[in-house]
Amino acid sequence: MNIIVPMAGAGKRMRPHTLTTAKPLIPVAGKPIVERLVEDLAAMCTEKLETIAFIIGDFGAAVEKQLLEVAARLGAQGKIYYQDEPLGTAHAILCAKEDLQGNVIVAFADTLFYADFKINPADEGMIYVQQVADPSAFGVVKLDAEGIITDFIEKPKEFISDLAIIGIYYFKDGARLRKELQYLLDNDIKEKGEYQLTNALENMKQQGLKFRAGQVIEWLDCGNKDATVHTNQRVLARVGHSVASSAKISNSTIVEPCFIGEGVTIENAVVGPYAAIGANACIENAVVSNSIVQTHAFIQNAVLTNSMIGNHATFRGHAADLSLSDYTTASH
Repeated sequence: MNIIVPMAGAGKRMRPHTLTTAKPLIPVAGKPIVERLVEDLAAMCTEKLETIAFIIGDFGAAVEKQLLEVAARLGAQGKIYYQDEPLGTAHAILCAKEDLQGNVIVAFADTLFYADFKINPADEGMIYVQQVADPSAFGVVKLDAEGIITDFIEKPKEFISDLAIIGIYYFKDGARLRKELQYLLDNDIKEKGEYQLTNALENMKQQGLKFRAGQVIEWLDCGNKDATVHTNQRVLARVGHSVASSAKISNSTIVEPCFIGEGVTIENAVVGPYAAIGANACIENAVVSNSIVQTHAFIQNAVLTNSMIGNHATFRGHAADLSLSDYTTASH
């Protein structure tokens, strides 16, 4: 099994955090989004995981090293490919064309999910979906009585289905997917100026390939600050409370569940619930709940909730809802 992870986007909705960090490397509950994603995908595989291919922009050598280490921890070979232009989802996947062979999972790295089933390698294809309240904002699918996808509809103006495509796909024959993606590029077939995966899926369906819908239990978006903080809350609720043995906590209350990383210092503070505190962060005389505080951050005399604080950032004062980028110093 190969996993293809397109993650070259600029992450504009997550600024200012993505000015210094690739969006899929932002941590939720102490671990990068993309690492949690591939761990969950690996857990669904019944076959040996061979390769995890990350399709990135110019993220730098340190990010590439981190991604290769993620793959290695799962017993797979990590590979790095580059998408130099934002030419659409089909173009992004095709950047890893040499790994589009055999059984393949494609997963876009701005989403997490929970599911309670294994991938059946005998299925020709599977598209993961989740029931949503407002399907007009998503690509959706229609199913027949046997759970086979009959139609793909992008952002329907009238109700057609409430099963939204979440950006995770399984293909039994990666080479066939590669052929269909290449066809789009060779014939310059675009939607809204970009080469779209959904066009390749439609072509494959018209040729008789049967896609099943795999409905997940929960779909967690990491597209913007508020969504990522909510995802952090949901992941902590699932994985539970964790405090590193090297954390120094004095005259403070920790309300579970939280993630407290290595070397964290907490003094005269209330932390939690649903707070993730990165390594070597320091919190003094503060209340922090439902927030992500990244590594080496310093929080003093503050009341924070629904907030994201970047690496090496400093905040003194009071805020109810804050998004502070890496290496920023602010007071209120």
